[in-house]
This record gives sequence, C-alpha cells and structure tokens, in this order.
Amino acid sequence: MTAQGEKFNRYGFIVEKSANKLQIRKAVEELYDVTVVDVNTLRYGGKLKTRFTRSGVTTGKTNAYKKAMVTVAEGEVIDFYSNI
Repeated sequence: MTAQGEKFNRYGFIVEKSANKLQIRKAVEELYDVTVVDVNTLRYGGKLKTRFTRSGVTTGKTNAYKKAMVTVAEGEVIDFYSNI
C-alpha cells in the first residue's frame, strides 16, 4: 500500500465489516480533510493455520476483516504520521 500511496494516491484502511462504500468515503473525508475519488473494498476471510506441537496437531484460524482502498484527488495527500 505504501507504493500505491506514492504512485496512485491510493491508501488502505481496515474497516468495520458492516461499513459500505458511502460510509467509508464520508469517514475518510471528515477525518483527513481530503476529497475521495474512489473507494474499493474487499473482504478477507482469514487463513487456516496448523502447528505441530509436542502434544499433537493444533489448528486455528486468523481473523477475518474488511479492507478499503481509498483513492484521493490528485495533489492531495493523507499524512498518517502527523499525529506522532
């Protein structure tokens, strides 16, 4: 996402699973004071993980989440490190 942010003005966010594109657009515009051109979303289902331990095989699953890729207008930048 760092390369896309520098090249295409596109930034990635992990958002609430129930949030739609209009809610994501409004939230980013209010928080970072930028103009949002496009919002793309994807749902990540998580992966199955297996570990071999002394007591046997342990299986589990990583968390599922929703990711939003937000494209901002030309010439505008979101600075994540200004609050540090």
